[in-house]
Amino acid sequence: MFKPWFTCAVVMIVASTIGSVSSAAEIKSIAILTPEPGTDFGWNQQGIAAARQAGKNEGVNVIIADNLGYGDVRPALRDLAEDGAQLLIAHASGYNQAAPEIGDQVGVPVAITDSPASLKAGKVADYTVSGHEGAYLAGTLAATMTRSGTVGIVVSGEPPAWNAQSSAFILGARAARPDIHIRYAVIGPAAYSDATGGKRVTSSVIAAGADIIFGQGNGSSFGMLQAVETTPAPDGGKVYFIDVIGDKSTIDKGHLLSSVVWNLAPVYTAMIEDLKKDAFGAHNYKTSLADGSISLLKTRYIPDEIWQKVGNVRRAIISGQVKVPADYDAKSLHALLASTQ
Repeated sequence: MFKPWFTCAVVMIVASTIGSVSSAAEIKSIAILTPEPGTDFGWNQQGIAAARQAGKNEGVNVIIADNLGYGDVRPALRDLAEDGAQLLIAHASGYNQAAPEIGDQVGVPVAITDSPASLKAGKVADYTVSGHEGAYLAGTLAATMTRSGTVGIVVSGEPPAWNAQSSAFILGARAARPDIHIRYAVIGPAAYSDATGGKRVTSSVIAAGADIIFGQGNGSSFGMLQAVETTPAPDGGKVYFIDVIGDKSTIDKGHLLSSVVWNLAPVYTAMIEDLKKDAFGAHNYKTSLADGSISLLKTRYIPDEIWQKVGNVRRAIISGQVKVPADYDAKSLHALLASTQ
């Protein structure tokens, strides 16, 4: 039996769910492309869930093309445009060259990630996602809850989003506890799906004294979580894990302390609204605590009094009292790590 080269799902929403039917009729369908299945509790799943929610919010159909891999997606982009997609969301930085190229050829606007300089009126907009504000809160939480005074950061590479979150985590941790020790480790240059490497590197960071791990890794985060579950802290106690992007609570075995959750629904909703106003490509899109696109997950392992302290910091960030820079540069991150505490 013929098997299609990508899975395709359509979310049908009645146009009357929004204020202006005539406006909604102008944008009938959008599509999102992801490199891996939408069941990873992370980047791919959050993107697909957000596209569906945005479609529901705006009364448009959503075509899902997932598990496309990291190779040439030009055929997929063309097919989705032929299927009627009026916006192509290329949900992987590896698609940043192909998507604008095909979008220009077929006359369909594209959204890409991790390439803010690619903005082009009516054609290309970027949504470089950064959970740096949430990561600052994660640093506050980790520094407040660590028993050893040492926390770890394990990353699957050093893409802009990871760098910004790592830097913010360090700033938040140091603000909460100036004498905090931070161990930083990179699995590989692009080890996003390397679960085995994630487990090995995380175990070494725990051995170096960390009893809380801030892990950024997509698929490799499952290996990080395994290490946390099977490796005791130096004091013999439990090691906790702070995840990013999604919520792994349903598979947690007692070690998931929190997660910097990315909710892209407000971002994709804004894209559709801009398309309707013929304003797409006039600006890039950001994420923040203020609009709910970034949040910190509350689990049962966080005492109420500590969560209240984290909440106070959250309100200070939203009000502007606490400034959290979005520094995407790896050199800046390493300089911050090397600076005196």
